[in-house]
Amino acid sequence: MSTQSTSLNVGITKPFPCSYLADHQETLIMLIEPEINAKTYYPTLLANGFRRSGDQVYRPHCENCQACQSLRIPVSHFSPSRSQKRLTNKNKHFIIKIAKNTSAQYFSLYQRYISEVHADGPMFPPSKSQYDDFIQSQWNEALFIEIYDQEKLISVSITDQIQSATGIAWSAFYCFYDPDYQAFSLGKFAVLTQLRLANAHKIDWLYLGYYIASCQKMNYKTQFNPHQRFIDGDWKSFQS
Repeated sequence: MSTQSTSLNVGITKPFPCSYLADHQETLIMLIEPEINAKTYYPTLLANGFRRSGDQVYRPHCENCQACQSLRIPVSHFSPSRSQKRLTNKNKHFIIKIAKNTSAQYFSLYQRYISEVHADGPMFPPSKSQYDDFIQSQWNEALFIEIYDQEKLISVSITDQIQSATGIAWSAFYCFYDPDYQAFSLGKFAVLTQLRLANAHKIDWLYLGYYIASCQKMNYKTQFNPHQRFIDGDWKSFQS
């Protein structure tokens, strides 16, 4: 794979059961030696549909399926819907904090979230080693956007900061929350919080990872408008 004038070594995984679509097989293209190349080239890779998981950098590369579409929001142009405004008003009593380092209390929250919300997924059962490998990165700089109900931590959004020659982007890497607060739509509220903070910090783009139309846990991302999706090697604009 070439990015600008530099060639990067990549590999392709063997097919394995898809994490999102039943009866589908998934194949990934992965950056080899990410600890050497990722910090320099991740801005370009992110803008070409790649994501990270821990230190690994990957993009779906499935022969007969193009369901995964990277989705990003132009922060300064985001316009909340009426339901998003109502959600923000409903949750206005929550306290927002930004941390630059992980906290020991994160894992217990992550553990409950995976066990109660994603018990049918590949990250169950959660373990400390799996959590560390997934969350931590030697080359990446992240923010941890915390949401509190008074003094109780109820949500953490791990948000990567990406600096490139064309501006600054944030990437919503992962969010986990207290399952007892599902009535407050903390996943959507976390995205709205990231957008508000990104706008205050003059961030150009917020990447939300992959949108999959037929996957209920992934298709909510098109509710944030306007947005762009990476389709056939190009970013296409949508206002749904």
